[in-house]
Amino acid sequence: MYNWQHKNWPNFKFDLNGLEDLLIDIQSNVSLVTGAVSALPEKMQMEALVQIIVAEALKTSEIEGEHYNRIDVMSSIKKNLGLVVDKSPANKNVIGLGEMLLDVRNTYSEPLSQKKLSEWHTLLMHTHKKISAGVYRQGEEPMLIISGSASDPTIHFEGPPSSHVPKEMSRFIEWFNQDRSNEKDWRLNSPPVKAAIAHLYFESIHPFEDGNGRVGRAIAEKALSQGYGRPILISLSKTIEKYRKEYYNELKEAQRKLDITKWVVWFVNIVSIAQAETDKLVGFTIKKMRFFDLYNSQINERQAKVIGRMLEEGPDDFVGGINAKKYMSITGCSKATATRDLQGLRETGIIHPIGCSGRSTSYSLNI
Repeated sequence: MYNWQHKNWPNFKFDLNGLEDLLIDIQSNVSLVTGAVSALPEKMQMEALVQIIVAEALKTSEIEGEHYNRIDVMSSIKKNLGLVVDKSPANKNVIGLGEMLLDVRNTYSEPLSQKKLSEWHTLLMHTHKKISAGVYRQGEEPMLIISGSASDPTIHFEGPPSSHVPKEMSRFIEWFNQDRSNEKDWRLNSPPVKAAIAHLYFESIHPFEDGNGRVGRAIAEKALSQGYGRPILISLSKTIEKYRKEYYNELKEAQRKLDITKWVVWFVNIVSIAQAETDKLVGFTIKKMRFFDLYNSQINERQAKVIGRMLEEGPDDFVGGINAKKYMSITGCSKATATRDLQGLRETGIIHPIGCSGRSTSYSLNI
């Protein structure tokens, strides 16, 4: 029996006792990060924003098993922000994803509507010929979330019949837009709590043929931004992807009952972890800009290009470090030039070895 089949659906029950300190900490950290970013030069602010949205774009897709090129995603985000890009992304899915995530931020204060959900879904799915982009699912076939083989599938969840979706979504949108400012229990009006419920509620209706996870995470971000009164600097999907197995297990369990205490606690903790990751990313952005200020006069154009490419990976660093072969690939230079440039960077202290010595030596930035 699924949650939408219970007679009291969608009257969720949950106990928020014990979450007070965490909810206060999240609110405090949101204010601290926002204040820190707003005090930065405009160039640094834009860099931090790009890094956060790129992380969200990559990870919200990876959760669903779709992997995009980081450079394409970054180009799409920068282009939509009106920044100069070397090359426009060829992948139309990447372009649509970037446009959707920026629209989530730009329209955070607006009420949620069927029209807005349709626009987001269209941006995500307009290139998928077999998917009816921008419209709720139709037909009599059950909406099943399954895994395993076609002959022996495991059913994780079954959504309400398609005929129920318009009514269910109207009720969901009305719930999302309710004014809770007069709520006696401040915890019930807490943005992370609303985001947790909104995501579960939407995923349980599963209104679209595909793309529900990505739209559902966008809804959670909208709930956070509305609650805090500003576009929140956070990548929920980066943290959810890190705990993907837990995410699916918790979601599956919560979709079978109306007491969602365990789910709310789990999701609020995810928001807290994601906020800490944002703090780390903002700190890295500041280090990155200072790094270039410090060494810009000591490096040539090729070295600057390689360092920039390495720094695009964010705090997680360039996978496997940089070696002569990768250097040649990025710059198009000869092996001798790559070796000489890397040696120069090492002597300057910009990079340090992390791999074997000799021809296979790899280096990491000494940021």
